[in-house]
Amino acid sequence: EVTKLPDDNYYTSLKTKLASGECPDIILTQPMYAGQNSCYALAEAGYLASLNDLDNVQGREDALSSVTYDGDIVTDTSSVAILGTYYNKELFAQAGIESEPQTWDEFLEICQTIKDAGFTPIAASLAKEPHYWFEFSIYNHDTPATHASVPASLDDAAGKAWAAGLGDIKDLFEKGYFSENTNTAEASEVFQSFIDGKAAFYVDGSWKMGGIAEATDDIDNFTVTFVPGANDRKASDIISGLSSGWYITKKAWDDPEKRAAAVSFITDMITDENVSLFAQTAATALKNGVQLDEASLNSLQKDSLVMIKTATGVTDAAQDLCTQEQRAPIFDHMPEIVTGSVSIEDAISQVLENMNE
Repeated sequence: EVTKLPDDNYYTSLKTKLASGECPDIILTQPMYAGQNSCYALAEAGYLASLNDLDNVQGREDALSSVTYDGDIVTDTSSVAILGTYYNKELFAQAGIESEPQTWDEFLEICQTIKDAGFTPIAASLAKEPHYWFEFSIYNHDTPATHASVPASLDDAAGKAWAAGLGDIKDLFEKGYFSENTNTAEASEVFQSFIDGKAAFYVDGSWKMGGIAEATDDIDNFTVTFVPGANDRKASDIISGLSSGWYITKKAWDDPEKRAAAVSFITDMITDENVSLFAQTAATALKNGVQLDEASLNSLQKDSLVMIKTATGVTDAAQDLCTQEQRAPIFDHMPEIVTGSVSIEDAISQVLENMNE
């Protein structure tokens, strides 16, 4: 039996079920909006089994370090998601744009050109999906070596990067570059505007390629490449992180029959063949790498592969170092931040307070 929980409060719903004794045997980790470290609270509460003895985690301990709690690997996964910028080629042509921006200044110039041509530069819902823009905006004030960190104060390097990045998002909003209804729109609305040729840019993960392919009859009209860089970050410095994987609950682990079934299921899901099938052009944490038939790829997937192969630096997502509850003052209140009703400094300070509790 499979139970689907809502993406936008997945871990809240899951914790409620676990606390009430409605404990599933296997849990899918890292659905939309959940950081890699979402497993920590569940592991600390004693809900998750240690997977250290599973054959298919042997030799992958370093790759699984971000889903290891107190020495125990609690998630088994091999898929790595990559964030990038999707472009609508036809809209570019209609706006007279001949090349993709590499720097932030070039990006701002092109956004203005697109706006002047009567289109929306950036399809984004700051109400529902602010996290991609948060991540890259602060990355533009960091480097691959320093990005995966959280502030200890407003005045340290990470605190200044977060403030500057949020300032850049506010600037994009004030210039009118986001979707007109960005502060109220559902994520599906702005995505459809991108597919329909009403918006030029769309930032999302490598998993979105399948959604684009399903939503359009002209996949060749779309491409994906790096998010434009600024300061010491090159455009080709990317953000990646472990994607969906699997927990086995302690309750299932303590039942020999259920343990055997759960281990068999996860072992099958994490084979080189199955991960290669699901991951496609996403990077993986497989020991042998992804097994990929490039002849079977569509043009968007091939563009993604070029992006991955030419990346110059990589970092984990800074937001994954915070729980959903800790980062809520920023992620749940981005509309208030960009309109100025909540100050950037106050939002960051509240995150710091949450992390210190």
